[in-house]
Amino acid sequence: MTNLRAGIVGLGVMGRHHLRILSHLDGVDLVGVFDPALSDSVVLGTVPVHTSLESLIATGIDYCVLSAPTAFHLELGLQLAANGVHTLIEKPVATTSAEAHRIVDAFAERNLIGGVGHVERFNPAIQAMRMKIAEGLLGDVFQVATRRQGPFPARISDVGVVKDLATHDIDLTMWIMQRPYVSVAAHTAHRSGRKHEDMLVAIGQLEGGVIVNHLVNWLSPFKERRTTVIGEHGALVADTLTADLTFYENGTQGGSWDGVSSFRGVSEGNVLRFALTKTEPLLIEHQTFRDAVRTGRPDGIVTVAQGLETVRIADQLLS
Repeated sequence: MTNLRAGIVGLGVMGRHHLRILSHLDGVDLVGVFDPALSDSVVLGTVPVHTSLESLIATGIDYCVLSAPTAFHLELGLQLAANGVHTLIEKPVATTSAEAHRIVDAFAERNLIGGVGHVERFNPAIQAMRMKIAEGLLGDVFQVATRRQGPFPARISDVGVVKDLATHDIDLTMWIMQRPYVSVAAHTAHRSGRKHEDMLVAIGQLEGGVIVNHLVNWLSPFKERRTTVIGEHGALVADTLTADLTFYENGTQGGSWDGVSSFRGVSEGNVLRFALTKTEPLLIEHQTFRDAVRTGRPDGIVTVAQGLETVRIADQLLS
């Protein structure tokens, strides 16, 4: 089978990670990159550096990774779609849901594979969490709670924590539960003197009654990436920094202390940490997108339509 020809637009922090993966991805030849901040004299190993997107497209690329700042996703995404290039767009898919709609329509009209880089979906802990919930480990699910906080990343300047960080939690919550949001509300804060919000506390409800809350900020001196799902049989906790998934089972033993045993809740049971194969999520994301381009079917990827729904919820949190 002939290798697919791939390109990259945007070589910031995430673009460099995409470069690292695509330089060695089976079945793919990375044939060029474009970033307006780079000159064609820059040497990136054996990968040619182009001075325009038109030049990169002219090399005959089959697909492209668009990792430029979010503000440029609409313009560049529409140009790639117009030239018949399948594209993986870094999250969020666009700055607003209106722009995301235009991107979705552009790729649908040309019958192209359009994906969004919500890489947290491909974290082994999140993948296993969805599987365990689907198998019925938790029974009826009551609540999804996420915590995503840490120091400010200097690389981010065009969006706040809602579009940069909370979009991860919005996407993985809908994907894990396979249900859309029916309501959301939020408080945001600007505490660091920047244009965009740097703190978010959000609550919501999914179709079927599952309640949701998200705690997100750029103001914590420690880094935390945790998703907790509570159900009738216990709780699953995914730590995506370590790719660990732990099950806290509801206890079945009766208590002898009258004051406690009269409470009609749950008790502590066994704790199980699952042994998972810990493959890098970005590699899995690229393998999945490569296969979608090969087959013409968006199996397993985060589609631009799903990315649109995430941005729509994010817009509501900011309204």
